[in-house]
Amino acid sequence: MEILIVDDEPLARQRLVRMIEKLGEHHIIAEADNAEAALATIDEQDPDIVLLDIRMPGKDGLTLAHEISQLDCPPAIIFCTAFDQYALDAFGTTAVGYLLKPIKAEQLQDALNKAQKLNKAQRAAAQIPAQENKNARTHISAKTRRGIELIALDDIRYFVADHKYVTVFHRNGEHLLDETLKELEEEFSGRFIRIHRNALISIKHIEAIERAAQGQYQVRLADTEQRPIISRRHVSDVKGLLKVM
Repeated sequence: MEILIVDDEPLARQRLVRMIEKLGEHHIIAEADNAEAALATIDEQDPDIVLLDIRMPGKDGLTLAHEISQLDCPPAIIFCTAFDQYALDAFGTTAVGYLLKPIKAEQLQDALNKAQKLNKAQRAAAQIPAQENKNARTHISAKTRRGIELIALDDIRYFVADHKYVTVFHRNGEHLLDETLKELEEEFSGRFIRIHRNALISIKHIEAIERAAQGQYQVRLADTEQRPIISRRHVSDVKGLLKVM
């Protein structure tokens, strides 16, 4: 699994790095020393797990955890702190672990195993095509300069979220929507699959997955030159789906 470490103390981050490297099962993709940098990294790198300190300058870890939990497809959170008085508040978030410093390797291993089991369950569920929602729309509406336009679901290749907006890419171009990615995913489950925290693609238009120049996986979709990137977190979901198609 891919891990982001968020702690304002460099020595604390270094200690976690050494412990995780010794475990040899996981990959640290980034470190952050404040909440804003952490959110930017989550948006860009889409980690599986965030190891999160609580007391930090500026926005604290509890506030950050609540913001992370509001994201579509948020990473698992394991708190790593020197203070035990925040445990009750911490489990009011989506945290799967609460470790007290100095953290022991066995405790870290157990917490990571727990988070990994949750991810495996999610991936297994994603590999089983969902029943299509019979009440789902056949078209979505988008506000354009010409007014309200209807876009046939069969013409849509993928959706991409960027902060408060979602862009739909379809056969005749692209438009902004007043809907969230989470709402679209729930309504059109079975027709679209998440490939990144910020992206859904049309299952019926998948032609192949390929390696991009930077080593990442990308999706080749029918009738478009666009190649949406698959985050490492979702590669196994897409591969599993292609096996059962």
